[in-house]
Amino acid sequence: MGQETGRTPTFVVLEDHVIVREGLERGLVDYFDRVEFAYSGAVLGDALKAIDQRAVDCAIIDLDLGDGRSVADVVSSFTSLSIPVVVVSALGDPAVIQSAILAGASAYVTKRSGFDELSEALDAILHNRDWMSPDFAGALIPKNATGVHLSAQEQRALVLYASGLKMDSVARRMEVAPSTVKQYIDRVRDKYTAAGKLARTKTDLYRVARDEGLMT
Repeated sequence: MGQETGRTPTFVVLEDHVIVREGLERGLVDYFDRVEFAYSGAVLGDALKAIDQRAVDCAIIDLDLGDGRSVADVVSSFTSLSIPVVVVSALGDPAVIQSAILAGASAYVTKRSGFDELSEALDAILHNRDWMSPDFAGALIPKNATGVHLSAQEQRALVLYASGLKMDSVARRMEVAPSTVKQYIDRVRDKYTAAGKLARTKTDLYRVARDEGLMT
């Protein structure tokens, strides 16, 4: 059983495969003494509507929902609302994990892992402790570094913007002004241009982020 948190933890489970989603629900019910679900399903928009109505302790999400949304878009939809995110995904590519990290994910558990690893991550989040899986830790090491140094905010702005979000949307996700996001993106462009990398258009920035291993 999970440790007592003082109240019933409330989760969002966002997963498009019914058999996996039901397995997660059963595992959570078995592990915690009490558990509630604000939403359990496969539609991001429905999940966001549900959490407008009640407080949520953690969102457990898959990254491949079959709706064409980017990793950064899905994760930041929750983290921008200060909801911790645990990713449970079959996508183990370091660039995918890196995108989730930069969008604010608290933990990343691959579907090949057992429920024990997921429960460790959830216990840590519910008790405000740090937790890191080997997959998560490994993705923190840049795989294709070009020597260009970006701040954490510049990296996050790059990933969110290059994933297809508009400046205003990136600003909302980062909780900064659109003008600040523009400054971040302009700095990113300047740094990569100085390093000899084409970084003028959004497509260029996507290629830069992909080449750097920050996203797929």
